[in-house]
Amino acid sequence: MRQSQAPTETVESGTSSARERNAMDADVRQNRAPTAMVDRGTFSRLERSAVEADLLRRIVLYLLLAVAAVLAALEMTLARVGDPSAKEEAPWISPLRDMDDALAHGDFSTATTARHKADLAALASPSWEGFLAVGDGALRLGEARGARSGIEHEARRAYLSAMVRARNARSLEGTLRVTDAFARLGDRDMVEQGARFARELAGRDDKAIDRVDEFVQRWAGGERSSNVRVQ
Repeated sequence: MRQSQAPTETVESGTSSARERNAMDADVRQNRAPTAMVDRGTFSRLERSAVEADLLRRIVLYLLLAVAAVLAALEMTLARVGDPSAKEEAPWISPLRDMDDALAHGDFSTATTARHKADLAALASPSWEGFLAVGDGALRLGEARGARSGIEHEARRAYLSAMVRARNARSLEGTLRVTDAFARLGDRDMVEQGARFARELAGRDDKAIDRVDEFVQRWAGGERSSNVRVQ
């Protein structure tokens, strides 16, 4: 009887051990699952926090840059308002200044190069003032070299460009000043045409009409441009 009971006890013991191991494995799995979920949840929160912190830093940086740009623009504006001389210089003025400095030192090569730079600057601007200044500069260069007549065609070309721009801009001031430049060249035809343009621009403005009349009277009797006729 004892021999027959021993195997039974062994089997029951083995079965019990297997059950215990299965129970332990189940407990381990149950314990691991929440831990894995906690680990993943913690990582997601940390990742979101890092992304949000990085986004916040970017926003703060952009705001600081925007504020710095506004302050810089405000500073420049206040400087210009407080100092009239701080007004931005026209792009052709500096090259023409360099031309005059070079002429003062007898450096005609540098002066010619500077005048070409001024011409390009005037071409890049829609303003009539640029070509008017370039035309005057060409005459100064020609006079300094003792060859004014040889460069008058360059001045005339610049004045023609200035006249077209002044008329397109409907600038009475520009039209009269360019016409005056043609008068200094002795170009009677362009003086008459410029005066006609000026009358068109003056329209029915009494002050503008008086200004055109004064110009015509001044140059009609002048030695540099005689017989100016404007209908």
